[in-house]
Amino acid sequence: MSDTMEELYNLRLKRYKKAMLNEKPDKVPLRVFAAEFSSKYAGFTVQEATYDYNIAFEAVRKCAKDFNWDATVLNMIYVWGGIIDAFGQKYYKLPGLNLPINTGFQYLEPPDEETTYMHEDEYDLLIENPTEYLMNIWIPRISKYVVAPGERNSYINNAAWLKGGIAMMKYFNDFGKAAELLKKECGAVSAICGILKSPFDVIADKLRGFRQVCIDVFRQPKKVEKACEALMPHLFQNALISSDPEKNLPVSIWLHRGTLFNRKMYEQFFWPTTKEIITNLWKNGIQTLWYAEGNWDQWLDYTLELPEKSIIYHVDQGNIFDVYKKINGKFAISGGVPNDMLAFSNPEDVKKYCKKIILEVGKNGGYIMDAGAIIMSDAKAENIKAMTEAVEEFGYY
Repeated sequence: MSDTMEELYNLRLKRYKKAMLNEKPDKVPLRVFAAEFSSKYAGFTVQEATYDYNIAFEAVRKCAKDFNWDATVLNMIYVWGGIIDAFGQKYYKLPGLNLPINTGFQYLEPPDEETTYMHEDEYDLLIENPTEYLMNIWIPRISKYVVAPGERNSYINNAAWLKGGIAMMKYFNDFGKAAELLKKECGAVSAICGILKSPFDVIADKLRGFRQVCIDVFRQPKKVEKACEALMPHLFQNALISSDPEKNLPVSIWLHRGTLFNRKMYEQFFWPTTKEIITNLWKNGIQTLWYAEGNWDQWLDYTLELPEKSIIYHVDQGNIFDVYKKINGKFAISGGVPNDMLAFSNPEDVKKYCKKIILEVGKNGGYIMDAGAIIMSDAKAENIKAMTEAVEEFGYY
């Protein structure tokens, strides 16, 4: 790595860290999470990027270099077809197989009780031992190849466990190499390290499914509550172990189903365990990127219960100006540039809106420029460029 590129990386890391800690760096950092947009911009199909993660890494590096990003995620097309094939996962559709080649992967929500991967009478098993439940019951249901205990073993079952484990280790190990290439070739920072989900989101996403959990919170609320509590220590440890050893980068939590329920249910099922995990991560010196997918404005009173500087509050469809006023300097803020603007507007309007965010939300530091949500293939390159130009023109302190 050249001295110039290393100096650029160090400058950007310092800038990014100061902004995340709600301080004032030399300028507003530009941190962009680009998924299918990156493959399209780099000249690849979405299928190529989904099945060859080195292509996805390369596409992100090209975007980081061309658009002068301070930080980015190494691969926001996070589902790798190799793992899906090796393990035989049933709940994804992939581009080029059962989707058009330039359509992003899709998660298949269980449509009813008969097809859900966790049945309504299995909460006690999950609560007693989450790991055992997932290994013995859930995984055989979500895999075409894995057999449940008591069923006749097969070569295919053994190979699925072996190939799936090797594929996962290879994929995650190669993220380290990709981070080094991003640093050496672009002087850009890998924006996050480690992964976290709310215990309630795990149940509502991958175990019961949304329709089924909407019934469970009325029919067996105490079981849902206890299941969230049982999952909590496992999810905390996963976030802790996968976090940045140097504690420069935040763990990310992608927020899903909590915002779709009423206040009573939010208080009972979503908030207590999520709050405890994030608070304990902060006690260990680890920030969390609170990636509020959708509109989480109505839950800001709860979010403000978290320790000061413990999160970076990411705004998707919420009102970033209202969020800024309500947070009142307690947390750093990121995002807020509407994805539909990046897709359908023009560069002049994008730049004007980014300027408004910088001057109002970023005026005292503690703001990181980004789109509201992960950038898909509908975004225009000239609008992504306009974000860069806005930071360069208006973002210096």
